[in-house]
Amino acid sequence: MPGELRRRGGTSAENGKDVVPRQAASVILVRGGSEALEVLLVQRTHAARFMAGVWVFPGGAVDAHEGEGDEAHRRAAVRELEEEAAVGGVRPGELVKFSRWITPREVSVRFDTHFFLAPAPDGIEPAVDGDECIDLGWFGPADALAACERGELALVFPTIKHLQQFGAFSSADALLEHARGRKVLPVLPQVVVEGEVARIVLPGEPGYREAV
Repeated sequence: MPGELRRRGGTSAENGKDVVPRQAASVILVRGGSEALEVLLVQRTHAARFMAGVWVFPGGAVDAHEGEGDEAHRRAAVRELEEEAAVGGVRPGELVKFSRWITPREVSVRFDTHFFLAPAPDGIEPAVDGDECIDLGWFGPADALAACERGELALVFPTIKHLQQFGAFSSADALLEHARGRKVLPVLPQVVVEGEVARIVLPGEPGYREAV
């Protein structure tokens, strides 16, 4: 999750209260049909205020004019995909919701991000604007994770967790079919500090506090 850790009585806000997450949306563009699975990642500029230089799925905050609720997230996801990767032709109603991640309360910059899957339109050639995003690439989930382990690809926690889940699917079609029947529940990770080390834990993992 993006953001700087600031411990203020166990919360991220300067006044001791939780920061309200900003609504956001992201598109996980997939290709490969029934034969393979690759996902599109874009690299954020090194000059960004947060997640500088990190490789992510195209996405961003929901704008006020896009409204509220699921339709607003879908409109924002499509807009961000076109702005960050020059991919048009994806309709909001065609997106398949896959997950919803909320930045931990301990983080000072928080988002409530809805992740959607979409098959890549035929004949597209994604491109970055060189400003907000400076590079892009198609990656098999295992290849992206391996590159991260080698220090060649900077990935954040939610991206890593999504790629790990995608490793269970042999093709883009299989992933999309699975997602269409998936019940999406919000995931709220927590930051656990042990001495000088901070780590992120998910619901159900050791150290996760259920009543928070």
